[in-house]
Amino acid sequence: MAQQEDHFKKVISHAKEYGYIFGSSEIYDGLSAVYDYGQNGAELKKNIRDYWWKSMVQMHENIVGLDASIFMHPTTWKASGHVEAFNDPLIDNKDSKKRYRADVLIEDYAEKLNQKAAKEIAKAKKRFGEAFNEEEFVTTNPRVLRYREEQETVLKRMARSLEAEDLADVKALIEELGIADPDTGSKNWTDVRQFNLMFGTKLGASAETATDLYLRPETAQGIFVNFLNVQKTGRMKIPFGIAQTGKAFRNEIVARQFIFRMREFEQMEMQFFVRPGEELKWYEHWKETRLKWHLSLGLGEENYRFHDHEKLAHYANAAADIEFNFPFGFKELEGIHSRTDFDLKAHEEHSGKKLQFFDHELNESYVPYVVETSIGLDRMFLAVFSQSLEEEELENGSTRTVLKLPAILAPVKAAILPLIKKDGLPEVAHKIIDDLKWDFNVVYDEKDAVGRRYRRQDAAGTPFCITVDHDTLEDERVTIRDRDTMEQKRVKISELTTILHQKIDFKHWMN
Repeated sequence: MAQQEDHFKKVISHAKEYGYIFGSSEIYDGLSAVYDYGQNGAELKKNIRDYWWKSMVQMHENIVGLDASIFMHPTTWKASGHVEAFNDPLIDNKDSKKRYRADVLIEDYAEKLNQKAAKEIAKAKKRFGEAFNEEEFVTTNPRVLRYREEQETVLKRMARSLEAEDLADVKALIEELGIADPDTGSKNWTDVRQFNLMFGTKLGASAETATDLYLRPETAQGIFVNFLNVQKTGRMKIPFGIAQTGKAFRNEIVARQFIFRMREFEQMEMQFFVRPGEELKWYEHWKETRLKWHLSLGLGEENYRFHDHEKLAHYANAAADIEFNFPFGFKELEGIHSRTDFDLKAHEEHSGKKLQFFDHELNESYVPYVVETSIGLDRMFLAVFSQSLEEEELENGSTRTVLKLPAILAPVKAAILPLIKKDGLPEVAHKIIDDLKWDFNVVYDEKDAVGRRYRRQDAAGTPFCITVDHDTLEDERVTIRDRDTMEQKRVKISELTTILHQKIDFKHWMN
């Protein structure tokens, strides 16, 4: 755990040092859980968004995009259930005066049990070597069985209590498990109570006539209220999807873990409209499809797992998270939910407008069912960034800090380096930049010895360095260096565009 915490601290400081993430309005001491994306962060974020959008919209004939506004008619949030039920169960520690989400405290306790089981498995694997049968060990080892059983019991009880809104039992569970304040170790807790997470605001020129509005807490409702607009103008047939990326806002009382849980964040969501009765088939399809998308980035299959929900939201008949192994353990990265016809029916009821689809094959009208895929762009950023940051020991005994971002996502694709700042080398380097910049984000770097520049670009996450030397003036060749392998090759200047395309093309990564 200490090693993980140490890595997380390095992630946060590296993100700032290399222009990825800054605290919001830092010169005024900032705002808690609000962050700004710097020059490299803005590029990485855009590239993740584009990678998602292309794979979701461009690659599917029956999925189209939307960009709905952040402000919506206030009745939207009554229909969606957010006014009544968009709450977090909070608990305060009387001694430290700190506030926590009760469900997160319990989930963290359960995750520790999971880590204990994983430790037992790892020890046994080391002891038995190749002869180790993991499946048999997991199903027979009393310690592993005990940890897993306790984890399941704890999560099931919490889910039941939250479902029944039995907050007294949630507190009782925290006390029975001996869960302490993570910062101070105190077990002196208040009762658990619900807190609504929506930000309120006003629309109108004067206080007397202003309408009470909310900043949207999710992007999905903008899709639901536009269901008919898109279906009719796009002549869409079921099954079809509507995708959207955009900002959402939640008044997280317990915002922590850097950009993992923020008050202003960005979502990438797709709502897939299907025939009633076919939703669970499509739910399985999208679980598989979305996991494949994550794995295409090469961040390691072992860092992902599915977690099926014990406690289903009021609108769902099936729900699972794709969890990622962040520096603070496995946490939700993406949700796949079978939302039934809850949303469209609720908007029908509150608006008095029919939100139905006439199915010519069945010769009937119905309210479609919905399967949702929803991923936090900021969480995806953190997953990619934290997994890519490495300290490597080199053969000569020295170390290097390298940010091994997937090349397709890297903010800068290549740095062009003249070996020295004279003899016509900078001019050739600028000529190369003028040629490459039509297709790629590239930078020029001439300060310091070339070895230092390599290290700087490694740490910034640039996948390729292209060095112009004196031989370039004679043979029109340059040295291209790969960030991950540190291999160097002499190539023709005229081939650079083709080489970079091969490494960075969407098709290359998605196939």
